[in-house]
Amino acid sequence: MFNLRTLFVLLIARPVVRLWLGLTVRNADRLPHQGPAIVIANHNSHLDILTLYSLFDLKDIANVRPAAAADYFLRNRALAWFATQVIGIIPVQRGTAKKGSDPLAGCREVLQQGKVLILFPEGTRGEPEQLSEIKSGLWYLAQEFPNAPIVPVYMHGLGRAMGRGQWLPIPFFVDVAIGRVLPWRPERPLFKAEITEQFQYLRKKVVPTQE
Repeated sequence: MFNLRTLFVLLIARPVVRLWLGLTVRNADRLPHQGPAIVIANHNSHLDILTLYSLFDLKDIANVRPAAAADYFLRNRALAWFATQVIGIIPVQRGTAKKGSDPLAGCREVLQQGKVLILFPEGTRGEPEQLSEIKSGLWYLAQEFPNAPIVPVYMHGLGRAMGRGQWLPIPFFVDVAIGRVLPWRPERPLFKAEITEQFQYLRKKVVPTQE
């Protein structure tokens, strides 16, 4: 059964990513079809969520929810409706949360429902094609859901297609590498270091050596 999110992927995300930009994917079979599971990806572009959605089979889309910045996607009523009801984002408050609030509550609920959570562990879009510091939110989630597989995805090219400061999707080929499931580590620095190392390893798979 097609919902608004599936139609969005079929009619907008896939045509933009696969036809306008062009897409190559390595090891697509490593993506989870059901949850609870966490897909983590580097974050460089407004098109990151569209690209990640386009990697999944249409039958799985209803079971996938991306976490995204509340201050950006909920800044007006129209955008908030489109972001939550059509794109299907889980709003996450960035920066200092209000006293008594839980910025990861929506992410926890998605995992408790047995869905696939898409998370950008850098927390915000970095400079084009650059990897920023991994935040601790992923570690806290993984601590509560230690049996949920963590699948890393590295995307190259989107920082040039629609990166920070760009508002039009400039055609630029997108190359995606999907890694193997990563274990949760109780030592937070070690866990974050392994995430960074895995992103750097996947980056070598998709970034031309001359860059």
